[in-house]
Amino acid sequence: MVSRCSVYRHNGLGKRRIAAANQNARSEAASPLGLPPSFLHSAPRDDLQRRRREEGEGSNLRRVEVINTREIGVSASMSSAVGAQAPVPEGSPGSPRLLLEPLGCALLLPPLLLLLLLALAWGLLLVRRRGVPPGPRPWPLVGNLGFMLLPAVFKRCIWSLLRLQRCAPRPRDPSRYSSQVVLEYLSRLYGPIFSFYLGPYLVVVLSDFHSVREALVQQGEVFSDRPRLPLISVFTKEKGIVFAHYGPIWRQQRKFSHSTLRHFGLGKLSLEPKIIEEFKYVKEEIQKHGGNPFSPFPIISNAVSNIICSLCFGQRFEYNNSDFKKMLHLMSRGLEISVSYQMMLINICSWFYYLPFGLFKEIRQIEKDLTVFLKGIIREHRETLDVENPQDFIDMYLLHMEEEMKSNSNTSFDEDYLFYIIGDLFIAGTDTTTNTLLWCLLYMSLNPEVQEKVQKEIEKVIGPDRAPSLTDKVHMPYTEATIMEVQRMSAVVPFGIPRMTSEKTTLQGYTIPKGTMIIANLWAIHRDPAIWENPKNFSPERFLDEEGQLIKREHFIPFGIGKRVCMGEQLAKMELFLMFVSLMQNFIFTFPKDAKKPIMPGKFGLTLSPHPFNVIVSKR
Repeated sequence: MVSRCSVYRHNGLGKRRIAAANQNARSEAASPLGLPPSFLHSAPRDDLQRRRREEGEGSNLRRVEVINTREIGVSASMSSAVGAQAPVPEGSPGSPRLLLEPLGCALLLPPLLLLLLLALAWGLLLVRRRGVPPGPRPWPLVGNLGFMLLPAVFKRCIWSLLRLQRCAPRPRDPSRYSSQVVLEYLSRLYGPIFSFYLGPYLVVVLSDFHSVREALVQQGEVFSDRPRLPLISVFTKEKGIVFAHYGPIWRQQRKFSHSTLRHFGLGKLSLEPKIIEEFKYVKEEIQKHGGNPFSPFPIISNAVSNIICSLCFGQRFEYNNSDFKKMLHLMSRGLEISVSYQMMLINICSWFYYLPFGLFKEIRQIEKDLTVFLKGIIREHRETLDVENPQDFIDMYLLHMEEEMKSNSNTSFDEDYLFYIIGDLFIAGTDTTTNTLLWCLLYMSLNPEVQEKVQKEIEKVIGPDRAPSLTDKVHMPYTEATIMEVQRMSAVVPFGIPRMTSEKTTLQGYTIPKGTMIIANLWAIHRDPAIWENPKNFSPERFLDEEGQLIKREHFIPFGIGKRVCMGEQLAKMELFLMFVSLMQNFIFTFPKDAKKPIMPGKFGLTLSPHPFNVIVSKR
């Protein structure tokens, strides 16, 4: 018997054959799916047989060599294939046979399907529908909210790239992330009609007057619905007037609300005394500050809110009333939170609304507190209702509700709907007018030459003592032009209230699918250099002709246009004129010399309010 070692030492041919066998073993271990190389090619086996025939079979030593070579090759092949580990028993988790059994396939199927669905969803989101307006590419799930979720350092990098295209604001401009500013710059990149995704929802932005007019006026029936976004549904339950869906119920509720408010003086001279009476309280509060700087925010907010309170509740509140102050604060804070980027996440996953921390917890508490306040007032009206002598909007609604229920058990008139209408009236009648008056005071304090011209016109038409009246309006074009210029510059409702298409349509050559959310960018329209000369300059003269008479410009649409134009437009115009003229008639407003000028694009809530500022008031 010849030892294996002697073969290794004395036979060079054996060494070569052992090396060849080891090479074959390595090839088997490395071959695809673990198959032996003979399944892929037969050259090594044919070569071995040829050599054996040439050498003959007379030598026992060589037979042993070949046998030992095969044994070594098989051993090396097994060692390489299993990585020098113990063989894996059949049926163990790592057994190849198990992976081919039904149970193994079942374990692999769910994650593979999940990956496939995610890839499909991503692909559908990234591929824009044919004919839809251009826009930035969305992220999976979050759409174009992804940019706002980025850390600040990445936002700066992206903004720098936009700067290279001359589309973004100055790097140190503190307003660069304001919603209205961002959309204005996107319109420069993609054109006056562009789109983006709010989570999975397609949004189309209209940034020029012609597209807005075509959509909201010429195709008013198609563009008059409200978006069915989870965020809106959570807060409004799709009731009220402002956010209710376009249809028969909305028409009934709006018609009743408008006629009832007119009954109590909306748009009529009979409402004048209430506004002038409220200004007396404003005057007293302002005089308390003497010549010291103070914030006009609470005083103006209290006054405007009391006017809508007199229409809805039949009463006014003292400025130091704790419940009244709390309600105004909750409304202001709620509007600010509701349009934050954190709240936008509710449109991706509605259960975010119920998260027990941060802004989500705060907004739920605000909603709860406002509900308690408003429903308490409705309950008091129901308990003291005088059928023969209704005093305010709530009384009239309760009476109409009882009549409707007698004849129609499915009527939409109920206390729940009344609650949301009252909330809408406060939003439409308080926040917008308050912020416009605050912008008026800010622009007057920053432009004393304009303030002086307004006061001269007041002295000429009204005098120093008589209270202003709506009948004075036609004789005061410069004052009216000044109010209009403030509205143009401030764009208090920069995007109006979002619309939604009720069917598939075409706009300016683009395809707008059914259910698309529509934003009319009033901010961009009122600053469009193609319409307004030097649009960033404050100049009331742009609304006057050569003779100093007022010009009506069709591009000036602070209250929106179309079938869902602001219902409180007449009330707002009355309040703005009478309050602004009364303030200019009695006081001179000066901006503190050492104070820093506030950021002029404003602070975006549902409306655009000025950033906090102080003024110094001197009596005229």
